[in-house]
Amino acid sequence: MRIFALAFALLLMGGIHSALMAQPTGLVLGNKSPEIKLTTTKGDTITLSSLKGKLVLIDFWGTWCAPCVEEQVDLARLYKKYKLASFTNGKGFEIYGVALEAKKPNWETFITKNKINWIQVSDLKFWRSPVAKAYNIQELPFNVLIDGKGVILAKNLHGKELEMEIGKNLIK
Repeated sequence: MRIFALAFALLLMGGIHSALMAQPTGLVLGNKSPEIKLTTTKGDTITLSSLKGKLVLIDFWGTWCAPCVEEQVDLARLYKKYKLASFTNGKGFEIYGVALEAKKPNWETFITKNKINWIQVSDLKFWRSPVAKAYNIQELPFNVLIDGKGVILAKNLHGKELEMEIGKNLIK
């Protein structure tokens, strides 16, 4: 019985040590953002890492999501205002829109009709998208702000909170 108790204690201590020493994973502020490699409506592949050197807002959205659709107006304003700005860890601001869609025509029509001129990508797998899983998307809209090195600065900020976070990173 003593051997069993000792073995159990050692196993428990080893597990606790491993948990404490493990690198944090997932969408933790200060961690590197997971890579995304998706295609545009025209079939061009754009990776998130190709935007290295810019402040990037990864915007998860869908044309079927009313709050996402409403937010596009504010995103257009932010994009226009900060597109060419200089930031502490990057030059320029980019929005990398990841659409959780199932039907390409709906997505294409929305982009054209609303004159969205920032990067838009999708795998057209809707909620089954591996990217949605990698970013643990539970609801939309959802976003992640990363610096020019791909480090997560903030997540799920909208409206004035998002603009204040972008502003914190401006070189004045």
